[in-house]
Amino acid sequence: MRTSRYLLSTLKENPTEAAVISHRLMLRAGLIRQIASGIYTWLPTGLRVLHKVERIVREEMNRAGAIEVSMPVVQPSELWKESGRYDKYGPELCRLKDRKQNEFVLGPTHEEVITAIARREIKSARQLPLNLYQIQTKFRDEIRPRFGVMRGREFLMKDAYSFHIDHASLEQTYQDMYDAYSRIFTRLGLDFRPVEADTGAIGGNHSHEFQVLADAGEDTIVFSDGSDYAANIEMAETIEVGERPAVGAACSKAATPGCHTVDEAAQALGLDANQVLKSLIVRGERDENGKYELIMCCLKGNQELNEVKAGKVKGLSNPLEFATDEEISAFCGSHPGSLGPVGFKGRILVDRAADKMGNFACGANEDGYHLINVNWDRDVPHYEVCDLRNVEEGDLSPDGKGHLHLRKGIEVGQVFMLGTKYSQAMNAVVMDENGKSIPMEMGCYGIGVTRVIAAAIEQHHDERGIIWPKSMTPFDVSIIAIKPGRCPAVHQAAEDLYAKLEALGIEVLYDDRDERPGVMFADAELIGIPHIITIGEKSLANGELEYKDRRTGIKENVAIADMVAFIQQKLQA
Repeated sequence: MRTSRYLLSTLKENPTEAAVISHRLMLRAGLIRQIASGIYTWLPTGLRVLHKVERIVREEMNRAGAIEVSMPVVQPSELWKESGRYDKYGPELCRLKDRKQNEFVLGPTHEEVITAIARREIKSARQLPLNLYQIQTKFRDEIRPRFGVMRGREFLMKDAYSFHIDHASLEQTYQDMYDAYSRIFTRLGLDFRPVEADTGAIGGNHSHEFQVLADAGEDTIVFSDGSDYAANIEMAETIEVGERPAVGAACSKAATPGCHTVDEAAQALGLDANQVLKSLIVRGERDENGKYELIMCCLKGNQELNEVKAGKVKGLSNPLEFATDEEISAFCGSHPGSLGPVGFKGRILVDRAADKMGNFACGANEDGYHLINVNWDRDVPHYEVCDLRNVEEGDLSPDGKGHLHLRKGIEVGQVFMLGTKYSQAMNAVVMDENGKSIPMEMGCYGIGVTRVIAAAIEQHHDERGIIWPKSMTPFDVSIIAIKPGRCPAVHQAAEDLYAKLEALGIEVLYDDRDERPGVMFADAELIGIPHIITIGEKSLANGELEYKDRRTGIKENVAIADMVAFIQQKLQA
């Protein structure tokens, strides 16, 4: 490809709207351009990378026995109402009507559509197991799109769905997809970890995320230094050891005027923050009349409530809902900064770490006051102990092997065991060996194809631009001709080398612009071309061309006659 006939849309300055490295470099390198909030056009260089990612994904999905289909972005809302997700999915589901006032949605995912296909096309258990996949556009109406394609509204996704006669068959395909994903992300050159994960809005009873380790990640992943245990922080269980301290002096009230946080109360009372109980009020499940109880969740000091784990406690709203200040004041008689379990009239949930506290301080349910020397059982006779908090750096691993460490990650893929959630709701059934009609077991497997590219850039870049993993480079080689219009020998040498490399199927970007050398070098390094060949008048006079390795920065002179073989060897390394 000649730059004179190519849309090379690089930018010299960092875009002000880009908050993370990948977004900044994707804009500067001319991979993408925003057309609306969270919606991007993929320019030629970006599309070349996107196609390479798609090719690897297709190869591994086909290798794993999945079959490609293509489903529509626009989906009838009736299918979502049938599954029960039309109202539950929330505002991220973009709803619209056609000219006949028929209701549709823009598909954020395709469980409903694929289940409708399966119930129509799968006539016999002999057709199972069956795994269907697509690489297709999705739309999720994010409330705050950010970080470029990492959290966009429109994106490209590979989603696969499998159908089974029983759970054992589902488990086998789940493992096949887990293995296929591991091969995909390895081939893409990513440093990743599979971690146990929450199933979220997709549903099901078992899931793993594939997380690319990167400081810009929105997820926190947890892993043990003594085993292969790894999980999203939403799923990581806490393990507590030790005993409560002996019960001390009687509980008493202390004035804490103007104290509304754990740290403020601790300072006023002369205590460490972890000797002050944090009390939060959440809503319980709604009954058939929409009514709910208020429930107190108690944690140790500055530890953080894990809303996903709390939402799974029986009787709590899921997703978790916090009570309003007005509800708290009416029920407890105080504002949120003065809450505590002593005398609380409702259900009390105590985190495992908080359960180990003794002689602690807590809100007195009276503004401007805290209680000190509070103890469980003596002062709070009725409570339930649950796992409510986020794990912290150095916590014991749940498997008893080693300690936990926290890293930021970018989720690029997830696999789910859906079970019969959709097939039962939508009557996707087959006959078993006894002639009984049963709902098919289902699995779901997604990869954020566009997000993979952002994740790769977060891991592979330097101050000059992108350093692509070998499998994702938009071009293999850059040929930079220095002022070819002024030197016929430079022009001819560049043309000859370009023709030879192209004939071998090597992807070349031949920079034939009448530009300053510094501009051409900067563009080649910015967009991440791994092998850069410079053809100039001086080197030609010596019968040589200059080669530069983009990753290492090492330069060397290569004889003109040897350059093609030299590049072939580099590409095979």
